[in-house]
Amino acid sequence: MKTIHGRTIEDWVARHPLIEELVALRETRWFNPAIAPAATALGEVGLSAADVAEASARLRRFAPYIARVFPETAAAGGIIESGVVPVPKLQRRILDEAGLPAGGALWLKTDNALPISGSIKARGGIHEVLWHAERLALQAGLIRADEDYAALASDAARAFFGRHRIAVGSTGNLGLSIGIMSAKLGFQASVHMSADARQWKKDRLRASGVTVVEHASDYTVAVEQGRREAASDPACHFVDDENSPQLFLGYAVAAERLAGQLQAAGVRVDAEHPLFVYLPCGVGGGPGGVAFGLKLVFGDAVHCIFAEPTHSPCMLLGVYTGLHDQVSVQDFGIDNLTAADGLAVGRPSGFVGKAMQRLIDGYYTVTDEALFRLLALACDEEGVQLEPSALAGVPGMARVLGDPAYLERIGVTPAQLANATHLAWATGGSMVPPAEFAGYADRGRRLLAASA
Repeated sequence: MKTIHGRTIEDWVARHPLIEELVALRETRWFNPAIAPAATALGEVGLSAADVAEASARLRRFAPYIARVFPETAAAGGIIESGVVPVPKLQRRILDEAGLPAGGALWLKTDNALPISGSIKARGGIHEVLWHAERLALQAGLIRADEDYAALASDAARAFFGRHRIAVGSTGNLGLSIGIMSAKLGFQASVHMSADARQWKKDRLRASGVTVVEHASDYTVAVEQGRREAASDPACHFVDDENSPQLFLGYAVAAERLAGQLQAAGVRVDAEHPLFVYLPCGVGGGPGGVAFGLKLVFGDAVHCIFAEPTHSPCMLLGVYTGLHDQVSVQDFGIDNLTAADGLAVGRPSGFVGKAMQRLIDGYYTVTDEALFRLLALACDEEGVQLEPSALAGVPGMARVLGDPAYLERIGVTPAQLANATHLAWATGGSMVPPAEFAGYADRGRRLLAASA
């Protein structure tokens, strides 16, 4: 009889009943009763506000270089950032379908429109490449920290970086960010991509001069192959999506910028005006880093919730069982096959799961069919182009409003809920080829019609 860490699946289900729903691929939610005040739990992460500030300063130092080599960022001075927009029509459709009254306002964080690589990975991924490039350039005397980093756009700098390699394993979007940024600087870049990675992402990387290594297996195998390649070459830096503090910190920078955007939009965040943020989760680095930054900025006024596909609920399973990266969804017979390619991860980051487990309020799962329906709604109601994985955060508002026990436990009153802001983090989509997006939208509209 198959056992997982010495227990049968039946025994695990008896001890952790939610596993039965996960194995049955049913949409579910779990709000963690072990969350702790931010002032207590932030100290368990092993990183600090000073670390985030340094990542932010690095991105500012590189801004002149970014503006020069990526003209689409010139108007923003080389700062890679996305906007926040209210989505009232989408909110109405979601709540009407769930039979729920309004409880605050739904907004969208449009990382789908981030320049260079069109996804949230343009934050952490690009930051890690710049962190590595800066270390090499400073050591070699190519630049000083107080100089204009636009000097790194020179042929000499590209030739220097060309003697070094960067490798990463990816389902798609992280590979795009790492590959495009690395190749632009001049690095020899290789991206190990899992079977679920979209062809257009592979094509885009190759067109940028990146070596793409395709694997018939899933994300975990792609990462392991990338790690193995780097271990055999001292001139190769491996970007470890599962354990990298530099990826994590790059994502965390988003929080200080979001705070300014919400303030400019007249949105208050405090105990009487809580903020709920819904973050699509794959291995966990992106949502974990963003959540860490948000907790540093807003403390207990923000509630971060991770969203995963029903076929790939790795972080929920890892935190719920306490096994973290010692368990995969495949151990429980869950296939890890989903149209949400950016979230098709079977084993979560142990670093993020353990460091953030008392800072993440909860987790929920969503079916592929629901993602496509939401994709069509976001397109038709709000004119927003998202890829399937980027819709995972959108139903979060209904999951929270539909769980009064959770709201009571965290002390959010009906009056506070009426003042709440709900923010779905839209993680990618603007660079999906038009024909492919049209296929996504048509599928979503057919599903909407069938469920009407």
